[in-house]
Amino acid sequence: MAQRDGADTMNILVTGASGFVGSALIRQLLARRADFPGTITAALRRSDAIASPNALVRPVVVGELSGTSDWSSALTNVDVVVHCAARVHVMNDTAADPLVEFRRVNVDGTLHLARQAMSAGVRRFVFISSIKVNGEQTPPGLPFRADDVPRPSDPYGVSKMEAEQQLLQLAAEGAMEVVIIRPVLVYGPGVKANFLSMMRWLDKGVPLPLGGILGNRRSMVALDNLVDLIIVCSRHPAAVGQIFLVSDGEDLSTTGLLRKTAQALDKPARLLPFPASLLTLAARLLGRPGIAQRLCGSLQVDIEKNRTLLGWTPPVPIDEALRRTAAAYRAAP
Repeated sequence: MAQRDGADTMNILVTGASGFVGSALIRQLLARRADFPGTITAALRRSDAIASPNALVRPVVVGELSGTSDWSSALTNVDVVVHCAARVHVMNDTAADPLVEFRRVNVDGTLHLARQAMSAGVRRFVFISSIKVNGEQTPPGLPFRADDVPRPSDPYGVSKMEAEQQLLQLAAEGAMEVVIIRPVLVYGPGVKANFLSMMRWLDKGVPLPLGGILGNRRSMVALDNLVDLIIVCSRHPAAVGQIFLVSDGEDLSTTGLLRKTAQALDKPARLLPFPASLLTLAARLLGRPGIAQRLCGSLQVDIEKNRTLLGWTPPVPIDEALRRTAAAYRAAP
């Protein structure tokens, strides 16, 4: 990147700029302007996607991510692309052929953007992938590693794996650098879906039969920690061509997570000590084995590569990250 007054001048394009990760990344880049002077371009699907425009952020409407999107205006004078936009994993997908839809957005759309970025002279492309490329479950104490053979088991994971492979091939054939980050479950202020539901249950004092799930371990990553790694990967020379897994560096059992989250909410955790084996059996009898896998199974990642290669450790401890998440939940209307 160009140098100015001792700091990197990094002109950056963030796709999915109104999303959970993309918007947090832009906020952090704005907070670190002294270290990262340069333009910030926010790629949006709709013109109304940014509720509070910032004079330091250039919004560009590109529409839906696909193999025909025109990125020319968004890529003007851009050094780094951080590609957060995607068709995300959903629990009950209604598409006739989910894999076709995931490939259309996550593979074709990503490669179309990357090719245009390379032609526009972009130096680095940071791709936000998913731990689902590695798989769905690990034995306790045997975490996934960044260089493991991918074993995705659902269409979303397959599409992310295929996009990774084609991006690395594209980088090998051209001058643009590629970095891949596979997050685990991301939580933080503004989190939605299952994590939000969990906080609501704990906040209301709902008794939960989850007090006996002590033997599993789950890796998660706070939004602030993920964003910090993205920023490091956007300019660190050792990140080029690498795949990184990311977590908070502290793995919790399901019961442990519930207790810590309740503590962050300043609420008692009303957890009934049902054995994990009974919950697994009940879920199978109800035809919902996936629920038991997510509650009782393990999914751990090893982030030693991040420490060794980048000198990166998660800056926000999990207890503090949960406090920030709980505070935002309480402050929400």
